[in-house]
Amino acid sequence: MAATLLKVRGLKVAYGGIQAVKGIDFEVHEGELVSLIGANGAGKTTTLKAVTGLQPVAMGDIEYLGKPIKGQGAWDLARQGLVMIPEGRGTFTRMTIVENLQMGAYNRDDDEIDADIEKVFGIFPRLKERAEQLAGTMSGGEQQMLAMGRALMARPKVLLLDEPSMGLSPIMVDKIFEVVETIHQQGVTMLLVEQNASRALSLADRGYVMDSGLVTMSGEAKALLHDPRVREAYLGE
Repeated sequence: MAATLLKVRGLKVAYGGIQAVKGIDFEVHEGELVSLIGANGAGKTTTLKAVTGLQPVAMGDIEYLGKPIKGQGAWDLARQGLVMIPEGRGTFTRMTIVENLQMGAYNRDDDEIDADIEKVFGIFPRLKERAEQLAGTMSGGEQQMLAMGRALMARPKVLLLDEPSMGLSPIMVDKIFEVVETIHQQGVTMLLVEQNASRALSLADRGYVMDSGLVTMSGEAKALLHDPRVREAYLGE
C-alpha cells in the first residue's frame, strides 16, 4: 500500500463561536488524487487552510510525511512540499508571469529554476506567449493557470487545490481539469477541493463528502460518483 503523506484526525476549526469544521478524518496516500466535495459553506476551504497553517486549529491532529505539523507556518510547510493553490488564485498582480513563477520557487536554491519555468510553459503555452505580461491584466482562467504553474515551481510533494474552476468559462474549466489530470499523471499527489462534484470525482481515486463541517461519506471516487445520495445532492439528479 502506498505511503500516507497527509493524515488528518479529529480536525476542528472555529471562527469565534462558530464551528466551521466539527471533527473530521481523512488521509491522502502517495500518488493519489483525492477529491473533497460539498456544497458552499460545508467547510472545505477552512479545512485546507487549517492543514496548510493559514487557519488556527481548535482540536485534532495533522500529520504530513509521518510528522505532526499542527501550528507550523504556511511558509514552513511550503518549504517541505505541502503547497496550496488558493481559492481566488492569489497571483501577484503587479508582477509579470515570469516573476510570479520565480516567486513560486522562492524557497529553492538550485540551478534548475529556469528549466522548471520552461516545464510550466510546456504545460501552459499561453503563459509562455505572455511571459512579460503583468498578472493583473490577465483573464481569470489565465490567472488560474499561473497560480497552478507557480505552485508547481515549489516542486510539491502534496498539492492542494481550492476550487480551481470557480468563476471560469466552461471552455476554461475543461482546460483546468485537463491540466489537473496531466499534473496527477506526472506523479504529483493531489487533494482537490471542488464544488463541481462530477468533474472532481471523475478525476479522483478516492473522495470525501463534506456537509456542515462533517465528513458524511467517503470511498472510491467512482462509487461516490454513482451513489444516488451524491447524485441527488450534488449532481442535481
